[in-house]
Amino acid sequence: MTRVTVASAVLISAGLVACVGAPEIASPPPPRVAAPAPVPAPAPRLTVTGQPIQGGILRGTASGGTLSLDGKPVSIAPDGAFLIAFDRDAGPSALLVLTASNGTRAERPLAVAPRDWPIERVDAPYRAGKTDAEFAALRPAELAQIVAARAKVSDAAGWRQDLRWPAVGRLSGRFGAQRVYQGKPGSYHSGADVAVPTGTVVTAPADGVVILAAARPFTLEGNLLMLDHGGGLNSALLHLSRIDVVVGQHVRQGQPIALSGATGRATGPHVHWSLQWQGAKLDPLLVAGVPVENAR
Repeated sequence: MTRVTVASAVLISAGLVACVGAPEIASPPPPRVAAPAPVPAPAPRLTVTGQPIQGGILRGTASGGTLSLDGKPVSIAPDGAFLIAFDRDAGPSALLVLTASNGTRAERPLAVAPRDWPIERVDAPYRAGKTDAEFAALRPAELAQIVAARAKVSDAAGWRQDLRWPAVGRLSGRFGAQRVYQGKPGSYHSGADVAVPTGTVVTAPADGVVILAAARPFTLEGNLLMLDHGGGLNSALLHLSRIDVVVGQHVRQGQPIALSGATGRATGPHVHWSLQWQGAKLDPLLVAGVPVENAR
């Protein structure tokens, strides 16, 4: 055997060169692995607690996505909590829709219970001592301030709390009642009145941010204070004798913020408390329950 032959044999035995003439052995193909079946996206979850009723609120939770009530956007907190409400004149039905990021929807039809509204005759002038010309000159600027205040969005989370009455006393005016002022029909009563002496401490119904503190009495509301509670919910406190907070100030539930009075269109000292959610006017009796004095 020559040297070349011997070297080749060594290489072949080491597996470094192929044997001349040896058949090639094909490697078996890798086994096919079936693609995993697609996992269906979980259906959006939507729950509500309470009975839909004119002037009332409902609380609920949503699993994420976007939420709307009759096409109107509803804010959802990071933990999924939300609040919705129904105007004094809300129709008999509403539709709550949650749309997930993948387009799937959860719908909740809501039957809104109607209410009967009484007529209240009030011994106060229709224009609160102003002529029609004076009222027409002053009112647009006042309404513009109110509209601008309600357009403000704050980081308040008072909407999550159980709201409390800003003062406790005799309930002298109910929400939703059709008002007649010295024989002249007016609009319905947009809040609830609590009769208390002038100078009674008025407290914040829930955590909030001051969005309006009138620099001078308005023609109808008198000294007007408004708070944003977040989630589209805000309070207005009317006829005050003094306001003790300023616009932009954060207040806590139960914190003294004003003193009661009889400014504006009022027949006597009291606190008028009105509530709105995204423009829907709400009944404080449904939201905060009956004031303690009236529950006895």
